[in-house]
Amino acid sequence: MTVLETIYTSGFSAYLHGFGAIDSWLDGKTGNIVHVLTNADISDLAKLFEDLRYPGVDIADAALDSHGGKNETWYFRCAGSFDDHRPSFNLLKFYQDCKSRVFYDPCGIYPLLSRIRDGIRKPQKIDTETAVNPPEIFRQGIDHGFDRLRSLMDAALILAKYFPADSAAEKHMKETAEIFYGSREGSAPAQEEQRILLSALMASPNPGQGLEFLKMSGFVKEYWPELAILEQADHSKEFHPEGNAWEHTMETFRHRKPGSCDLRLSLGLLLHDAGKPIAVSAGSRRFDGHAELGEIQAHRFLERLGFGQSITRDVCFLVRNHMLPAALPRLPLFRTEQIMSSPLFPLLLELYRCDESSSFKGLDGYYESSAAYQTFLKNKRNPYRSADGKKLNKRQMGKTARV
Repeated sequence: MTVLETIYTSGFSAYLHGFGAIDSWLDGKTGNIVHVLTNADISDLAKLFEDLRYPGVDIADAALDSHGGKNETWYFRCAGSFDDHRPSFNLLKFYQDCKSRVFYDPCGIYPLLSRIRDGIRKPQKIDTETAVNPPEIFRQGIDHGFDRLRSLMDAALILAKYFPADSAAEKHMKETAEIFYGSREGSAPAQEEQRILLSALMASPNPGQGLEFLKMSGFVKEYWPELAILEQADHSKEFHPEGNAWEHTMETFRHRKPGSCDLRLSLGLLLHDAGKPIAVSAGSRRFDGHAELGEIQAHRFLERLGFGQSITRDVCFLVRNHMLPAALPRLPLFRTEQIMSSPLFPLLLELYRCDESSSFKGLDGYYESSAAYQTFLKNKRNPYRSADGKKLNKRQMGKTARV
């Protein structure tokens, strides 16, 4: 049985809540992080799941990782009823019964959710009078006495998930940030809480909006200084008219393919220029060695937030090699064969496409590099040619066959 089936077949309630219920209502998806409200208490859950852990009250009453081999984490809140559960905003007081699949709306937010859905699906048809005003939503969290730091984190995710780029969210960004600016109410977010937030932002349609909001509110400077210093790396307007390294990084997210929210790619985009603020620039060699320095920064950042070794390794590969695709057509094969043979190389090419698109250089370089990669794959599959396209004699073909 699944985790949820185990709970409700044992006689306990199990409800998706907040972002999980809203996402399920919008498109039927909940992602790899699932938040569940249940009337089972911690001792009941401990009897049902032997691998239960306790991440801290600010995150959840209990959590369960990768149960049944699935790459998912369930976070449980133990509450007797909806009235006992107090999320940061009324917007998040929305539930779905995991057994019957019925939705519950105790605060009457369905009309607001409908307007948000229309804004996502038909952004060009929503005028300023009918658009949702983010500050109105976010002030509700403060009125309920929910600590402002958690409200701020939830607000960033709401902006990233439910407000299209160039929407009313941007127009109200400054006003929204001022609601939370300088807030220190609530304990500092623990490692896991920060990782959940960043992962959820990266999986959102518009992570740049959420990150920009966190920066304006002071969160990024205090908790993610490796990202905050991107503002210190000024770009040449000739190559990066979109702005400094922070503004350039936020722009890259706009060029991900619709529905493509691969965590490794998104983290790679977030950190690909992390080395620029600490790289030495001399003469024409601006940001010399920033890819290698960025790999070090990325590793430290991801390790500090508790990301697993596998994803940290993959993201560091993308950061370290993000400059290579631009030079791919001109480099000898002995310099590129090992990297192009990596299963991560298509993801590296996609990072390059987003990087180039955000700098307004055009995509000629991306298409040339893609063609070079396709040629490499074609030659690699051909038993009569070497990886660089040269014809093999019979002796060489025999060696290749034995290998």
